[in-house]
Amino acid sequence: MSWQPGDSQQQATRREELPGRYDATLLLSALALAAFGLVMVGSSSIAIAEGEGSGPFHYLLRHALFLGMGAMLGLAMMRTPLDLLERHSRVLMLAAVLLLLAVFVPGLGRRINGATRWINAVLLTFQAVEAVKLMLIVYLASYLVRFSHQVTGSLLGTIKPLGITAVLVVLLLLQPDFGSALLLLSITGGMIWLGGARARDIGGLALLGMPVMAIAALAEPYRVKRLTSFLDPWADPFNDGFQLSQALIAIGRGEWLGVGLGARVQKLFYLPEAHTDFVFAVLAEEFGFLGVTVVVGLFALLVTRALMISREAAQAGQAYQSYVAAAIGIWLGLQAFVNIGVNMGLLPTKGLTLPLLSYGGSSMLVTLGWIGVLLRIHHDTQAT
Repeated sequence: MSWQPGDSQQQATRREELPGRYDATLLLSALALAAFGLVMVGSSSIAIAEGEGSGPFHYLLRHALFLGMGAMLGLAMMRTPLDLLERHSRVLMLAAVLLLLAVFVPGLGRRINGATRWINAVLLTFQAVEAVKLMLIVYLASYLVRFSHQVTGSLLGTIKPLGITAVLVVLLLLQPDFGSALLLLSITGGMIWLGGARARDIGGLALLGMPVMAIAALAEPYRVKRLTSFLDPWADPFNDGFQLSQALIAIGRGEWLGVGLGARVQKLFYLPEAHTDFVFAVLAEEFGFLGVTVVVGLFALLVTRALMISREAAQAGQAYQSYVAAAIGIWLGLQAFVNIGVNMGLLPTKGLTLPLLSYGGSSMLVTLGWIGVLLRIHHDTQAT
């Protein structure tokens, strides 16, 4: 609350009424990626929807619905003061644990493709970990503000947030969801580093944690198969290496300018999960290197703006907002990098969607909600 000079009396002005503006670059880049996603989901899902007997535009219409719902959530987050999230950060952390436990409740949780990661909601099947990512970020940002001296000055201050994240990681491994578990650990590590934790503390804990994660990765036979097929998909192109080899064929066919929208062949049941995890391969085949460059450039712009908003918030003395914005930038960059790396054969298959492009209601809702949070942070920073 600030004071504005009046005629003879001073009137209080709420923070929401202070002059501020929303980040047009951030908003336009997010809208451009969402538009790309709408086009690519429509192009890649027609054959799949027809094969399922649900109508050619089944997935396209649902994706458009998710976009509309996500836009409304983003608008709601733009109107939500960040201090409200900060005050309830511990409640949200508890909610994150309960959400991951809820997937194991019979009748509430749903098992798809051998993994129990989804909760049956009214209009969609919601993947719990998507909301958990945001809840974890809100909590960690609050922790770094409240215990800044412990984080920068002691090993215990670094261990505490990692211990909390470890609880979520264990629940994710039980689903199983190894990719999301690694993503949460990476986000936590990045936030702790930004919070000023000593390099020797982070490095020592990472060295201790790496063997544990390696054992977890090799404990399940399907993860071992993913690793071996990633190393040489052509050794077994019709079985374990089928998905990756088809993705590489699609990317190779795109060449410089692509085969044209709707003209690709790989989406006709050759490439599994063409409208979800491997939508980037569809994009590469239809729009070629040019389309890939545009999309990667938009992601780079989105992440850059998130980090710049974080810096501006820090300069304005808004530490909590700064940590949240930086964490969102880290998440967007990491998840996009992993998904694109998987599509191009640079990383083993992780089952992570491409933000704003892949089909999926829970991913779209949460991602657009995060964009709304970033826009709110920038507005508040400009208003100070």
